[in-house]
This record gives sequence, structure tokens and C-alpha cells, in this order.
Amino acid sequence: MIDTTGIRRRYEAVAPHLDERGLRLFAASEARAAGRGGIAAVSQATGIARSTIGRGLRDLDSAASAWPSGRVRRSGGGRKAAVVEQPGLLETLTELISSAIRGDPEAALLWVSRSQRHLASQLAERGYRVDHTVVGRLLKDMGFSLQANAKTREGSQHPDSGLVSKPPQRPVRAYQ
Repeated sequence: MIDTTGIRRRYEAVAPHLDERGLRLFAASEARAAGRGGIAAVSQATGIARSTIGRGLRDLDSAASAWPSGRVRRSGGGRKAAVVEQPGLLETLTELISSAIRGDPEAALLWVSRSQRHLASQLAERGYRVDHTVVGRLLKDMGFSLQANAKTREGSQHPDSGLVSKPPQRPVRAYQ
């Protein structure tokens, strides 16, 4: 019989301090120590998928040199950059924002007067598959600030509006 309560306690004690790879290796070592049925027991006790525990077991069996130091995942993982998958994207974005660039060109702070969502929809009309977060990342990589100037207070009470309202004056009555 495998003690799933002990596995759960150990998992809850170390989980906040481990990264993705550390949790995978912890689960794999618990499964190996449990023996037959260990993967199922650890999966049930921790909520970690059986396939993840299996990858952890393979990681334990592989040489320690297979993982570069300081990395959680192997190199080459993840999605290719949008500018690599869609040639011409950066040039088209530059063309779209060329008339909307604001700020002092000699200062470090530049921004675009068009919203990221509008730019994403204009790029979609030209055949590119991007959303506003990709547009924001590209603009940031190009050196633009993603914040625009804005008033902190709106309405007629704002000093810049020139319409500061004053309370009405009551007429003064002379009493006899």
C-alpha cells in the first residue's frame, strides 16, 4: 500500500519553492520510491499528470548534462516569433505607425497615437495573423512607450478644461 497522504504532505511542503522542472523531478522521484503503481499514486496525490511524471522519470534517467544550467525547459521550445512566421510584418507595422508617431524624436520617450487593437485589426486586413498583445510587444521592441499621455481627471472640474464651475452666488438682501 502506497502512502498517498505522505506524498501529498511532502508535495505541499516543497511545491511553492520549486519551478516546473523541480516539481516534475520531485514527482518522478516519489513515484520511483513508491515502486509499482507509484505514478498513479503520485498523480492522484499531487494532481500532476501521469505524462508529466513519466517525463520526470526520463529526466532522472538521462544524464545531468542534458539540461543546461539555469533552464527550466529545453532550448528550442515554444512558438516561433511572429516576425519569423510572417515575413514583412515589421515593415507593414512601421508603415502603419509612421504618421502616428508622437514625442520628441531626440528624446527616449516615443509613442504611437493609434491603439494596439486598431493596429492589430489593420494588420489583419492586410493578411497578418496578430493580436493586440503581439502588436504591443513589437512596438516595445521598436523602442516605443506603451503608455500615452492622459488627463488624470476628466470633466468640467479639470483645470485644463477652462470650464471650472463655481458655486452660484446668493443675492445679498438688506434687512430693515
